[in-house]
Amino acid sequence: MRELSETGGARVCVPVCVKSAAELRHSIERAAAVGDIVELRLDCLEPNELSAARAQFGELLTTTNRPLLFTYRPREQGGGVDLSLEERAAFWREAPRWLRGAALVDVELDLLESRQAETLGALFENFTVVCSHHDFRETPADLEQIYERMSRTRADVLKLATRANSITDGVILMRLLERGRREGRGVVAVSMGAAGALTRVLAPAFGAFLTYGSLDAAQATAPGQIDARELRDLYRVHELGEETAVMGIVGSPVGHSLSPHMHNAAFAALGLDAVYLLFEVEDLPDFVGRMVEPRTRELSWNLRGFSVTAPHKQAVIPHLDSIAPDAARIGAVNTVVVSEGRGLEGFNTDADASVVPLEGSVNLRGARVAVVGAGGAARALLWALGERGSRATVFARDEARGRSVAEEFGADFARLEGAGFEGFDVVANTTPLGTRGKSEAETAATSSQLRGARVAYDLVYNPAETRFLREARAAGCETVGGLRMLVAQAERQFRLWTGRTPPPGVMLEAARRKMLGT
Repeated sequence: MRELSETGGARVCVPVCVKSAAELRHSIERAAAVGDIVELRLDCLEPNELSAARAQFGELLTTTNRPLLFTYRPREQGGGVDLSLEERAAFWREAPRWLRGAALVDVELDLLESRQAETLGALFENFTVVCSHHDFRETPADLEQIYERMSRTRADVLKLATRANSITDGVILMRLLERGRREGRGVVAVSMGAAGALTRVLAPAFGAFLTYGSLDAAQATAPGQIDARELRDLYRVHELGEETAVMGIVGSPVGHSLSPHMHNAAFAALGLDAVYLLFEVEDLPDFVGRMVEPRTRELSWNLRGFSVTAPHKQAVIPHLDSIAPDAARIGAVNTVVVSEGRGLEGFNTDADASVVPLEGSVNLRGARVAVVGAGGAARALLWALGERGSRATVFARDEARGRSVAEEFGADFARLEGAGFEGFDVVANTTPLGTRGKSEAETAATSSQLRGARVAYDLVYNPAETRFLREARAAGCETVGGLRMLVAQAERQFRLWTGRTPPPGVMLEAARRKMLGT
């Protein structure tokens, strides 16, 4: 994998959206510290604050060390103020008088296509004009026609921001970036929402004029906007280019994942030209066909592989060109390697990693292990336990599924309701119960059920202290969390994609920092 040589030409634009003029200076200073361009969203100001803000612009424009982009967005296009076409035109006609020294202005397509545009000549003479189009409902089928309409205006830069209802909605936007680069035209393309996250990171590598990053999560001005610090420090957006190797995590939802923090930290530590992203995927066949499979994909990118999480660990198997024997036996894949020559290769790094946290506490040969759950994680653990000579029992609510999995891996079966775990060396929770979010208050077993067991092991890693582990501690059990397993499987994935070993401790430290919010 190629090592980084020089910084790319990415620009991160940080929006400032405040209600009062008194907040402007401090917010602009904060934005300038993390971004390359600062956007002032004048439509965020309270109506009676705009005059006070205007009085500051002269000083702000001369003291701010970043180019300023001014936006006055109507509510109908995602802004904060009700404005008619005529009111917007009047605003921009006056703007050159009090925005002397500003670098850029953002004006919507409908205004630049109207007759009012004929009165805005001073804008084009004094500023870089961004022509913008927003669709907060969908990515329209006629986006190329909209691009062509925008290109017929006098604007210097074209901005298209549309809602991603599927990750593949980003394909057309990325292709328009490539078209803009071929035509020598500045283009901004944003696929809004969780499914569009990859466009916000990769757009500069495809030639985007800029990408937007928020001051922080609470101050995002559009759905899915990523913190500017994460763009800079986590994704290293300024260093990405056409040859950057791309990896990511495929699943739904994936916003909680620690994987980008672990893998990107390891890429940075080794100086690799690579990035790891969030791939929010509901329709797996559509994603594989249009974005992954080298013979059919519509995106020109250096995709090297991806992690697979719920609900796709089994569904991905029919899309593979080959699968490792252990993954085939387990019936679940959590890692895919993509290459032109060999297509899609499937692996399971969960299995061996799942027993790593136990190795210092339990001699697994002959150990009695209760496996709670019957999904993909349970299958991986059962395979690893079988390889090490453990005696496993599957506990599940779904009796038919639980019995089937137990029989397949040579384990016993017991119903979870009312079960007791006395006498077990290990009780392992492989279900998502207790994961941060909606199920955080739930547990796979209570303290009364766990009494008499030796070790309680929760594969859930976030939060570090789950209710299952608290119940186990109350029952007198030794407890083991899932973070080390997460890191161990990630390290194995990293080697499959890069042929390199991540520096010791880098992934674990990155995961801990993210969980602690530091």
